[in-house]
Amino acid sequence: MVVLIILIGAFYALPNLYGEDPALQISGARGLDVDAAVQVKVQQALEAKNISGDYELENGQLLVRFKNTEEQLLARDLAASVLDDNYVTALNLAPATPAWMRAMGMHPLKLGLDLRGGVHFLMEVDMDSAMKKMTDQLVNDFRTELRNAGIRLAGARAEGDNVIVAFRDAQTRDEALKTLSSRHKDFKLQDYDSQSDGRFYIRATMTPQKLSEVRTNAVDQNINIIRNRVNELGVAEPLVQRQGADRVVVELPGIQDTARAKEILGATATLEFRLVDNTADVGAAAQGHVPAGTEVLYDAKHYPVVVSKQVILTGDHIVDASSSADENGRPQVNISLDSRGGNIMSAFTKDNIGKPMATNFIEFKAVVSDDPNALKPGDVGYKPKFRKVEQIINVATIQSRLGSSFRITGISSSKEAHNLALLLRAGALIAPIQIVEERTIGPSLGQQNIDNGLKAMLYGVIFLLVFMIIYYKGFGLIANLALLFNLVLLVGVMSLIPGATMTLPGIAGIVLTLGMAVDANVLIYERIREEIRAGRPVQAAIHEGYARAFVTIADSNITTFITGLILFMVGTGSVKGFALVLMIGLASSMFTAVTACRAIVNWVWGSKANLKTLSI
Repeated sequence: MVVLIILIGAFYALPNLYGEDPALQISGARGLDVDAAVQVKVQQALEAKNISGDYELENGQLLVRFKNTEEQLLARDLAASVLDDNYVTALNLAPATPAWMRAMGMHPLKLGLDLRGGVHFLMEVDMDSAMKKMTDQLVNDFRTELRNAGIRLAGARAEGDNVIVAFRDAQTRDEALKTLSSRHKDFKLQDYDSQSDGRFYIRATMTPQKLSEVRTNAVDQNINIIRNRVNELGVAEPLVQRQGADRVVVELPGIQDTARAKEILGATATLEFRLVDNTADVGAAAQGHVPAGTEVLYDAKHYPVVVSKQVILTGDHIVDASSSADENGRPQVNISLDSRGGNIMSAFTKDNIGKPMATNFIEFKAVVSDDPNALKPGDVGYKPKFRKVEQIINVATIQSRLGSSFRITGISSSKEAHNLALLLRAGALIAPIQIVEERTIGPSLGQQNIDNGLKAMLYGVIFLLVFMIIYYKGFGLIANLALLFNLVLLVGVMSLIPGATMTLPGIAGIVLTLGMAVDANVLIYERIREEIRAGRPVQAAIHEGYARAFVTIADSNITTFITGLILFMVGTGSVKGFALVLMIGLASSMFTAVTACRAIVNWVWGSKANLKTLSI
């Protein structure tokens, strides 16, 4: 059993003997697959600059391995220049593990940002869009509240950070002012008469406290949503935190798919449900003759669709989304709404059965100015500008009254359905967010940390090995073997656990674990010495030494394991990584120090019944 377990641990630790290759990863946006034509285009661009690479086209993604980071960086710029916005290019460090190992699920130990390097994003929230979204929502809320109160209004609009509501007479305006004042304490409501059009107005202005709260909430909500998206990506030990008033730092250590991370984190996706005007002349509308109250949007095939400007429901009410296949095997996205969204959808569809409803997918994409003198991402004072991209992904006839659960069909591929569900499930960003700085932290700094950590570990292990052999002789040699077995098992188990990441504190955890493993051997050996000094036979002394010391070893390891478990549950980042290494190391050290050592001792001295002396 001991030999088998150690061999399995060594087998799964093998991938760590292979290094990593600087690589370029190319993937499609919104589920688009990278095909052979894209590979040929990239390959021709790189070969024209005498850059050679190893091309791997798998699962709709292209991975190109290079000999050094200089070629990798140059290749990224060349690939980005020949590909359009439908493709995402990102730097990566691809494991050089052989294909047969990868096929068996064997992977090297994932290293954290401080060891391996990784991806560092600095994102900036577009506060202007956040405020516009807030005021647009207020316009709809004011209209709904006044209509429910039986108060007729002549119009409502957003004007900067203010909301303007118009009325035809002063009496109606005063009633509305009283109604809105009782419900919106965070707004300063003022009434005034217009001399130009003879109407009566209310201006709602956010108080400074409310304005600050909205801006803070916009960043906080985006941080929570980004954390959800990072969790969807399965990244271990990410860092997501605020920087300044409107910026967010995201660090993704040990990530294998940086292109997908860039796509998912940077995407600002949401949905709108709108009624389709099927009485309008689509051709005339596409030429600019749009009926009042409608606008023209386009589907994936650039076919125009005339939809109402009034939004039935937005993606803010989506609480869950999943991708699946319908009864005909075509991809679909299943949507679940919150109670308010379900009530809105139910009330609307009840009165519009038989009418077509469109699902509008919205993204905000950053626009970089062509002006050579303009500030670029990463420059001090740079402010991102966004372009709103809308696409009708589905038009369906309302067959019956819908509730909190329904489905979206007409999606081109299952991968696009999966990505859409992921974005909607993780949450729609409250405002567009732009990656203003992207750094791929290379292996140079990480390698220095690894070298220092390994050097400290090596010095410590050598000292332990020499001490144990000098002090405990033959038994010290067995303890040293157990120490090496413990290290192999620890690396093997860490390589097996999905999402486990080794950080610099994790290396400290390994050193601590090795010290505690030797501590268990010391307790056993000292107990054996005491039994021999008490006059017991050698075989009885060995038996008593392991039996009596085991209780003490188990107690100390269990209490330390509980401490590590608490650290893992409440800690974050590197603390969590340290706790994970500590817990795995404690379990493996219990096995190697007690079971493995006992097996070797029995194998060497167990058959010698008349043994008079012991090499301890």
